Amino acid sequence: MIQIIAGEKGEGKTKKLIEMANEAGKTANGHVVFIDDDNRHMYDLHYNIRFVKTNFVMDDQKIFFGFICGILSQDSDIEQIYIDGLHNIVKNLSADDIAEFVKELEKISADENVDFKLIISSKADALPEIAKKYVI
Repeated sequence: MIQIIAGEKGEGKTKKLIEMANEAGKTANGHVVFIDDDNRHMYDLHYNIRFVKTNFVMDDQKIFFGFICGILSQDSDIEQIYIDGLHNIVKNLSADDIAEFVKELEKISADENVDFKLIISSKADALPEIAKKYVI
């Protein structure tokens, strides 16, 4: 399953994502991972959540997808992955890049039985069609 929180800066997207992650951290049977581009929210997360900081800016969504696959390859018990700010982690994302990234997430979510919840800093109506169906 994929869920996307879309919106402009200052709309409370990160707060909502952290609340969702913390609830999952308390109740999940498997592991929960939270990916962010900085340490700002590390201490806001439940202690059961594995925090992963991206230590570098990724040029495109393919590199970030490889990063996610690397995380999944190290732990077969991951149940949910939260991504705070796709646009902060991957620079220069076009609508086509977002569509391709969502397609890849769909595949890996089904194959590995992992749920993805992520923030995209864009109005929901500006997202590609494939992403719009996952906006919550």
